[in-house]
Amino acid sequence: MSWSVEGSEPCQACEFQENLRILRQIPFFSETPIESLKIFAYLCTRERFRQGDYLFSQDDDDGQAFYILSGEAELIYSNGRQDLVIRHYQPGDFSGGLTLLGRAQRLFSLKAVTDMVCLMLTRDKFQKAVSQVPQAIPGMLQAVVENIWEWEKRFLEDRSSECEVCRKRTGVSII
Repeated sequence: MSWSVEGSEPCQACEFQENLRILRQIPFFSETPIESLKIFAYLCTRERFRQGDYLFSQDDDDGQAFYILSGEAELIYSNGRQDLVIRHYQPGDFSGGLTLLGRAQRLFSLKAVTDMVCLMLTRDKFQKAVSQVPQAIPGMLQAVVENIWEWEKRFLEDRSSECEVCRKRTGVSII
């Protein structure tokens, strides 16, 4: 269960500036025009999660993106028989950019392993803002394309020589 930290900060203008600084560092937002970025920074909230809370759960379509300010989480995939920890998230990690762009069920769960504070933006707020500032979209789409390409390149470099099945399942960057 999360709880908002809105209103608990003594300086909302300071929080806005910090949100803006953070968004500029996230690849998903890094090519977004500054005026659009200011709107997104204003719409972000800070949410707290306790150890054991789920930020999102597998199969949900929650439409939320998270930037971890403090604490740690683990990304979990459940195959019906067991929960597999895929990777760990820590301060500075961002998750959920694609959920802002459209509806999609989560393939994983993200569980807090310590108490956490996250910067959060919802799909509803994001899409309402984008309808007013459509010039924000090209930079975000370019960031998504670059991230997919980089991920697939790293995957091929790390796995292509040892895993024939892995090689046969690549190609997402040619969609």
